[in-house]
Amino acid sequence: MKPGTLVSVDEFRSLLGRDDVLVIDCRFELRDAQRSAQDYAAGHIAGAVYADLDRDLSDLTKVGLGRHPLPDASAFSASLGRWGWTARKRVIAYDNAGGVLAASRLWWMLRLIGHDDVAVLDGGLAAWTDAGMPLESAAMTPAPTSVAAQFDADQIVYTEELQQRRDSVFLLDARAAPRFRGEVEPLDAVAGHVPGAANRPFSENLADGTRFKAPALLLAEFSALLGDAAPERVVHMCGSGVTACHNLLAMEVAGLHGSRVYAPSWSGWLHDRERPVATGDA
Repeated sequence: MKPGTLVSVDEFRSLLGRDDVLVIDCRFELRDAQRSAQDYAAGHIAGAVYADLDRDLSDLTKVGLGRHPLPDASAFSASLGRWGWTARKRVIAYDNAGGVLAASRLWWMLRLIGHDDVAVLDGGLAAWTDAGMPLESAAMTPAPTSVAAQFDADQIVYTEELQQRRDSVFLLDARAAPRFRGEVEPLDAVAGHVPGAANRPFSENLADGTRFKAPALLLAEFSALLGDAAPERVVHMCGSGVTACHNLLAMEVAGLHGSRVYAPSWSGWLHDRERPVATGDA
């Protein structure tokens, strides 16, 4: 796998128990926010701490920035400190959705603070248990650390920039095709997509619903989609800025570096109902 992107179960197994490795369980259920913390308590990979998408990887008090607004860097630093993170630790993130919710989000946020020694467990918890590996239920209480991280703002796109640069970026929406086309909308107020966006459902990054496709195949698929658009022009979005990170991770696995995320995504775009909405195919 590309360094700093994915780690296999076999590779991960060899890292467990090392004091320079931090394992983070990122499981989350959109329709039952309490369930994943309960599932973590019932059984998780040995030594893993728990990251809650709503509480640790978002700030739901922010208005107009989508359903999962990025927290301030100070709040993320506090979470990192509670987990015992230091810059010398390699981070392995996993969830139970092939990296979709919300391991790839944490992966991206750590890269925003300049920590590139982070990877997502390919296949997630299912790959771990399918390999016959055990879970434990013991609560983790790591020694807290002091963290004062800052986000690299250049890697984050907000609505003002997107509006100004819509003609010069390649906007790539990770939602399922029926949502992109505006045929259904189970979560947000209006169905459709940002005019000019293209669609790459995050599910197309996975070979069997959980594991990422081979780098060469991802490269071929994204290259066909992007045409002559350089990776640095690509801005990823989705419904709330979470599954967008899955497409960014897939591009990095493919060796296509430098794309960014429109953090508010579709739910943030809709905060102002005067913004245009498109339906149908790209």
